[in-house]
Order: sequence, then structure tokens, then C-alpha cells
Amino acid sequence: MNSLPPFVARRPWLWALLVLLLLWLPCLLRGADSYVTLDDNLDAEVSVPVLLHRFGLALDYRPEATIPSIMNGLPRSAQRSGLNATVGLFGLLPPVAAYWANDVLVRLLALLGMYLLLRRYGLPEPQERLLAASVALAWAVLPAHNMYGLSALGTPWPVLAVLNLRAGRGRWPDWLILVLFPFWSMLVLAGFFVVAALGLLLLLDVWRTRRLHWAAWAGVGVLTLSYVVVEWPLLSATLLRPQYAPHRVEFRLAELAPKGIGAGLRSAWQYFAWGQYHASRFFRGVILLTLAVAAWARRRQPETYAPGWGRVVSGWLLGLLALAVFCGFYPQLMAPVQRVAPSLGAFNLSRFHFLTPLLWFGLWVLALRELPSGRWRTSLVGLQLLLGLANNIEWGHNLRLWAGRPAAHEPTWRQYVAPELLSRVRTALEQRSGQPASAWRVATLGLPPSVAQLSGFYTLDSYQSTYPLSYKHQFRPLIAGELAKSPELRHYFDDWGSRCYLYAAELGRNFRVARQDSAVVQDWHFDAAAFRRLGGRYVLSAARLARPAGAGLRPVGYFTEPSAYWGLYIYEVRQPVSGMAMGNQPGAGNVDY
Repeated sequence: MNSLPPFVARRPWLWALLVLLLLWLPCLLRGADSYVTLDDNLDAEVSVPVLLHRFGLALDYRPEATIPSIMNGLPRSAQRSGLNATVGLFGLLPPVAAYWANDVLVRLLALLGMYLLLRRYGLPEPQERLLAASVALAWAVLPAHNMYGLSALGTPWPVLAVLNLRAGRGRWPDWLILVLFPFWSMLVLAGFFVVAALGLLLLLDVWRTRRLHWAAWAGVGVLTLSYVVVEWPLLSATLLRPQYAPHRVEFRLAELAPKGIGAGLRSAWQYFAWGQYHASRFFRGVILLTLAVAAWARRRQPETYAPGWGRVVSGWLLGLLALAVFCGFYPQLMAPVQRVAPSLGAFNLSRFHFLTPLLWFGLWVLALRELPSGRWRTSLVGLQLLLGLANNIEWGHNLRLWAGRPAAHEPTWRQYVAPELLSRVRTALEQRSGQPASAWRVATLGLPPSVAQLSGFYTLDSYQSTYPLSYKHQFRPLIAGELAKSPELRHYFDDWGSRCYLYAAELGRNFRVARQDSAVVQDWHFDAAAFRRLGGRYVLSAARLARPAGAGLRPVGYFTEPSAYWGLYIYEVRQPVSGMAMGNQPGAGNVDY
């Protein structure tokens, strides 16, 4: 430490924050020309907070409130709370600025939370401050879906608060952490599992010490109550006074996942060695290497180390392995359960994997403390930092963009959202119909509906984690002909269906058809009459239909822009849509759920 610059030695956490900001400059400086994660992110998570503010619904919790431009009126209660900080950022900033502000703030808070947790319980010695800051930096650069807020990288905060309360060190900041954490995380993804894990930890503590630490239990209660307050509309609409049956009650995940012991073991290995991409998918190799080096050092000089380390590490690894096996076999385990209680498929208990990144880093710290020299620590922490950056696809793709070597089929925000292109299409169709876009509905083929939603279209299709089961049944006739041609797509929609999309068997699950692909669908079975009954008028397709007339459509035109990832073929239902307003069309307006 004496060889370090005084600035670094005194405030290593501040140094780590500055390094993190510098590392993220390649992403921030590109603005709309930056790359952001596409799958389960830009195609699903960005459009809803934008639309909540566009329609003034962010804090509208009326049971009848709906987002009119999605699925003929998606219930507001199915979406994030307006008290969620990520939703708030999208109300303050333009979408791309809000996205990166949310990402960077989450990472900064993740670094601080991990640093404080390590300084209090993992690396408390004065000479370990720099190591704690370096580990926290390696934590903050991990890949994660930060549109979910602090759900993954922010987990050190509630753990720190509860441990402080358990140790009798609790002060008002700890209570404040537990009150505020639900405002920037997701109950269904992380909150339930964080509360359950903390409760289990305290139960084990009671069994081990025969003492009940009331302050810690009260802290878990405060965390739970805060989640109830933040997520009350969702809890009320789904559990207390159900407004609709969610499509999730028909989830049959066992039908989608590969079957058999071999498939379950391969999935378990993926969970163990890599993790799950929503919660942070990174290779655990450096952590396992650190464990091996620490074990080797202890074996060489056992007299210099405290006993019991091997038992603790073995138990920790076995716990992680058991959790990976549970997650890997979860779809198969649920199959017999759902035969008895089908609705239990709506709950995904495998999301305990949101806790595994923190558990792996805790294990890593146990190993780092045992290393024989600072050189080993520096090398392994630096290697993990590089590995985290290498696994972070947003950071990597933005570096490629700066280098002039963009990855094929990985468009930037501007190319993907294509605002100029979609604005031209919307203007042309409004002129053609003589009505605003709100008066008719569209659906998309070969591109995510969120692209159209962000540009002011009202879409019948969408990618939603929950929506009314009745709407799924209304939508299915549109694509029944294509589902009949592809067992894969049939299971994908019938047994999951969160991507309530127009499907084409010839495209399979390619929902991102680029302009340069020049894709042509030769024979598309589409129920235009069912489309009309839902209020549909136009199909926006990234693939050309060879015989649109056979699908009950007629071509309107082809649109593209140099900056757009897509080239769009526009088709109109052949039978004129009666009525001048959406409310006059059969099946239009808000669906009776």
C-alpha cells in the first residue's frame, strides 16, 4: 500500500468509481449509435416505460387503466410500478439517455454496495481496502440486464443491511437501504428470492446460535413490506383481486426444454459454470482457479493458516452445485407438479439464480484471503476484471463499433429502432387510411413489435412477461396455420407464448430479419379475417411475402432508410376495414378481460 499514490491509498473506492466511468465512456459517448443488448431487453423492456409516460400511465393504478397501443389495451397492472426508479428515469430523459443513465447508476451503486459489504465482512483489514475496491470494480463490470435495476448487481445492499442488523451494528442507513431497495429492483425477478434467502440465512443462524436476532428479522420484514407497497398494483391484480388470468398459467416449460437426465445435467453445468444471462452470465473459471491456488498454498504451508477453511469452501461449492442442479432440472421437475396444479407454472422458482453471482463472489473473497502474496491477488483480480469485461456484450460491441468492426446482425440502437424509417411508414399509412395510427392496428413479422411501438404504432403483437390469457387465445387464430407447420413454433407459443408474435415457419425463431438478408417467405398461412376482428389493418414485415394474396393481404409498398437495420414490406388486409374509428371495428378497443 505504501507504494501506491496517496489518492488511491486513501480512497480506493473513489478510484474504482472513476475507473468504472472511464471504462463505460465508449458506451456513453456513442449515444443513439451505441449498442445495447437486444434480446429480452431492447425488444421487450424499453418500450413499456416509454409508453407508460407517453400515455400518462406511470402512476395510474386504476383497475381499468390500460396501455392502449399494446395488444388492444394491455392492463396497466401487468407492468412495472411507477415507483420504480428505472421507470422514473424514462420519464425524465429521452429513451437512449435514460437507458445508459440507468445502466451506469446501477453499476456505480453496485460497486459501492459490494465495497461496503467487503470492508465490513469480507476484507475488513486496513491493508485490504484496495483489494476490496478492486473486487468491487470486477463485480460492477459484470454483464447483467440492468433494465431490471438493482435486481442482480445490487444484491450486496440488502445483504449488508441485514448483516449489520444481525450484528447489532444497525443504524438508520441500514433501514433506509431496506426501504429503498424495492424501488429499484423487481419483486418477481429478485425481490422474492432475496427475501427468501435472507429468511433462510436467519433461520440457519437461529439453529446454529440458538439466538433470535430480532432486528435482522425486522429488517427482512421492512424489505418485504416495502416490496408490497411498491408492487401493490401487481400483487392486487394477480393475487388478491385478480383482474384477469395471466397467460403464464399455461406455461409448460418442460415441453420447451430438452428432456432427460443428460439434458438436465448439461443445463445444470451451464448454470454452475456460467450462470443465467438475465442475472449475469460470466465464466466462473477465474474464481475456481483462485480456489485451486488457495488450496495449493494452504497445503504447502498448513501451519500458517487457520483450520476449517476447506469445510466452509466445500459446503459453499456444494450449495452452488445443488442450486445449479435445481435450476437445470427445474422444467422437468415442474412437469409432474403442473399435472396436479397447472397454475403453478406461472411462478418460476428457478430465479434463485439471481443470487448466484453474489454467492460466487463471496466464495472468491474467501479464496483471495488465503492467497500467499499480493502478486497472486493482483493477477487474479485483474484476470477476473478482464473476464467480466469480455463477457459483457454491450461493452464489447461498443468497442468494436469504435474500432470500425461492428458485429454482423448486432445493430445499434438507432439502426434497430429506426425512428426515421418507422416515422415515414406511419406517415404514409396515416395518409393512406385518412386516420391517425391510433385508429387502426398493425402487427409485425420478422422484427420485434417494440420497434413499431416506440414509433407510435398500435400493435396487436408484443413481447410481454405477463398479459391476459384471453388475449393469447384471441391472437392464436392469426398464426394457427404457421403453428400447424412447425411443432417447434407451436410449442414455443402454446407452452410459453410471451412472444405473442406473428410467426412464419420458414423463418423459425428468427425475429430479427435484416434488410441485407433479403428474406422471402414463400407460403405464409395467415388468418386475415381473425386479424380484422382484432382491429388489424396493416402487417409490417421485414421479409417479403411471395404470395401475399394467399394470406388475404395486398402489398402497399417497400420502405427503407440507409441508417435502418430493416427494410419493411407493408401489407394491408384485402377486405376494407369498415368504420372510421377504432371503436367501430369488431373486436377493437379494450378487451374484456
